[in-house]
Order: sequence, then structure tokens, then C-alpha cells
Amino acid sequence: MTAKSIMIQGTGSDVGKSVITAGLCRLLVRDGYQVAPFKSQNMALNSFITRDGGEIGRAQAVQAEAARVVATVDMNPVLLKPNQDDNSQLIIHGQAVKNIKAKEYFSDQGKSLEAIEESLQRLVEEWEIIVMEGAGSPAEINLREYDLVNMKIAEMIDAPVILVADIDKGGVFASIVGTLELLTQEERERVKGIIINKFRGDQARFEGGIDFIEKYTGKPVLGVIPYLKDIKIPEEDSLAQDIQGDTDYQLDIVILYLPHISNFTDFDLLAAEPETRVRYLRELSEIGEPDLIIIPGSKNTIEDLQYLYSQGYIEVIRQKYRQGIPVLGICGGYQMLGRRVIDPAHVESSEEVVAGLGLLEMETVYAGEKISRQVKASINTDISFFKDLQGEVLTGYEIHHGRGRIDSDQNQLLKIMPWGDKGESFDDGLISDDGLVWGTYLHGIFDNDRFRRFFINYLRAKKGLRPLSSQYISSRRLREDAYDRFADLLEKNIVRAKLDRVIFG
Repeated sequence: MTAKSIMIQGTGSDVGKSVITAGLCRLLVRDGYQVAPFKSQNMALNSFITRDGGEIGRAQAVQAEAARVVATVDMNPVLLKPNQDDNSQLIIHGQAVKNIKAKEYFSDQGKSLEAIEESLQRLVEEWEIIVMEGAGSPAEINLREYDLVNMKIAEMIDAPVILVADIDKGGVFASIVGTLELLTQEERERVKGIIINKFRGDQARFEGGIDFIEKYTGKPVLGVIPYLKDIKIPEEDSLAQDIQGDTDYQLDIVILYLPHISNFTDFDLLAAEPETRVRYLRELSEIGEPDLIIIPGSKNTIEDLQYLYSQGYIEVIRQKYRQGIPVLGICGGYQMLGRRVIDPAHVESSEEVVAGLGLLEMETVYAGEKISRQVKASINTDISFFKDLQGEVLTGYEIHHGRGRIDSDQNQLLKIMPWGDKGESFDDGLISDDGLVWGTYLHGIFDNDRFRRFFINYLRAKKGLRPLSSQYISSRRLREDAYDRFADLLEKNIVRAKLDRVIFG
């Protein structure tokens, strides 16, 4: 089998490439095609662990789910996870290779290019259609010779390109024309169509704009996609908005927006709960009186801890805890809740040790080997609301270098075993005696529907609110509905004959 292919590129970052790619995957798979997503090189802090323990960009996992297939490392063979302004962790075929500066990475891309070629070859042989995603803009002149994600990769398998432009930002005509003008003649010829994304208002009033674009560029406009309001498909690394959830809320959940925040998709479904608001806190002065404080994952736990100290967060969080406000941490946030974080080998930071919040009796030591795996976990404590869930099995994944040093008399939260019941079980997470502070390495813990509803009802009970119904929201159904609704939106607003000509010739 030799796959057809199509690449979604953009006039810039955050124009909607990831979501358009996911929507096309669902649209094509509903037509009966075997479809796989692909992004050769991804720079992202939101990552996902495949079944075999490989780490890829979260966006490609979302696109694979939209395509109704299991995500693999071939769908994102190169992942860069920034941990400092000029330094990233390089991950090839799902495995961490080393921390690398941009200058070093650009000077020697041989292994990355080899991995991309290997993955593309396997995908082309296994699937009918490859829906590829570019990054940023193909017209970044200073990066053209280092391109491993846009035109060079499209050329590798002779993929036609669709250029996506964001009209909501303004300047859509200039962004389209300017992008095409900065491409080489060969690259311009590879662009077979244009999609206008995030349109608000009456599309009939844009017909003159479509005529201008097609006449000026010689490229067909395949469609004009309305601005998404209530269809929730996660984008790459950007928050849609800092405040999410019900405007008529009873619960107010605050998540600290750390400088190196990672995997904030862990909390998307909290915002889907009724009468619940989720806020990403960028300024300490706006903390207010939340019902829960969450410290999320971080790609540089030590530097983010130092940031919390320098901005005055640490004492405020301790004060809120003394007032009875629950505090929880996921992964790096869990490490911050302990006494100390120690990085003797400088795995993530130039600093070797920094004090934590001291709300859990543990300390974390960083090791060179990275733990990345899908896991099952059974609840292993009878403290607080966990008592009614003791023994319940949760699913999720782990991504971390840190290892906990925990006294034997502490309250372990979970009992974890690798996915598929392989290997020995081990303890994970801690909970304080009063149940107000807990942490875990388990990413995706709130994707477990029954657990999430029990937790929300615990917060509601603390506030004297009535419990929500036991008929909890199905996270799987929410995602499936979003993929199908967006595919419907594409079907309605893209000229299908034009799209098919681009893909099939």
C-alpha cells in the first residue's frame, strides 16, 4: 500500500493547524479511509505516552483518536520539550536522547531527519491517507535551511499543501499573499489550496475576499471555517482562554500558570463539570478565594519553584491551606509539594536543590533515566473522599525523571502497575493526614469520569453545596462528539470536490 498524503501548513502559529488536521482525520475516516496523522518535528510541552511507552506530542495523540487509530511514535518521530529559553529535551521515536541547545540541534539534524524518514516510510506503507501537520509558517526565511517540519517534509513524500490562515487575528490577505511571496517557486506550486479559519459573522460578506485571494494568488480557497465556540478539541500548546467552564459557577478552581507549565490538558475536563470554573492564574493578586489550588506539571520544576518563591506564591499557598483550601499537585506540581527537589546531575536545571512547599513529607531526587509509561492505578487510601473509591482502578500515564524519597509511615495514594499488568506494582503519590493536600505522578487522572465526579462532589460538600448527579460526564463521549461535530463543520464549509482534487489528484 502506498498512501496518499496531504499537509496542513499555516501562515503563522496558532492559526488552527492542529485542529484542522484532527478534523480532516475524522472527516476522511468517516468516508472509510484508513488515516494516520503525522507531524515530523514537534516543539511542545503537552505530551502523551503511547502504549509502548513512547512520548509524542499531545496534538498527534488527539489526531490519532480523531482518526480512530492507536497513537504511535511514528506519528511524531521528533519531539522537542523546552526546559529553558535556549535548551530543550530532544526525544526521538518516543525516547529522551539528551538536553540540547538550539545551536547544537540546528548544526546536526542527521539523526532527527533519519527518524523522520523511517517513520514516514512505515506510515506510507501501512495507511491509505497521511494527514500531515506543519509548524509555524513555511515562510520563516531564517529557518528554511533547518526545516524539518514544513516544505522539506512535504517534498519528501510529494505531499500537496493546504495553507491555513486565521482571519480572526486580522490581516488575513497580507498573511496569505506574504507567505506565498516568500516561498520559492517550487514551494508555491506545492500549495494547492487555502483555508480561511476562525471566521466570525456572515460569510456572504466575504465572497469578494475569496474572489480576490483566488485571482491574486491563483490558488483555490477550499473553504471558510467558522470560529469554534463550543467545540472543544485541544490545540497544540496554547490555552484557548485563561478562564474556562460555567460563567454561573459555584466552584472556583485555580491552576498556577507556571513559566514551564506542561500537560495542562490534564484539567480540561474539570472545566466541563457543571457549575465549575477553572482559572489559570498568571498574577498572584488575582488568586481570590478559590475552592481548590492546583500546581500542574512542569518541564523545569526547580526554576518554576524559584519563580513561585520570587513572586510570593509559596506563602500564599501555605496560608490558603491553613484556611482549609485543598491543594493538589500533578507530576512536577506533586514534587513541589514536598520538602525539597534535588537535581544533582542537572537533568532539568543548573540548580542542584531548592526547597518545596513542605506540605507533603517527601523529597524528590532527579535521575538521568526518564520514566514514561501508560499505567493503571488502584486507589490505596481511605482518607477523605478517597475512602468511597478505595480499590477503584484509574488509568493514565507517567512522564518524569524524579524519584520520591518517602518515609514508610506516610499515606500512599495509589498503587500503580504498568499498562497490561506487566511488571511489579509500586506506590505512587501521597495524601496528607487531613486530606487537604495530595499529589501524584498520574497524568490524566481527571479523565477518569467517576473519580472526577467524586472529587467535584467532595469540593461541593466542603462548600455546603448539593452533590451533582451520579450520572457523570463521559470524557470519551465528549471527545467523540467534538470530533464528529467539527468534521460536520468542515463538511459543510469546505468545497469537498476541491479538497478531493488536492488529495487524490
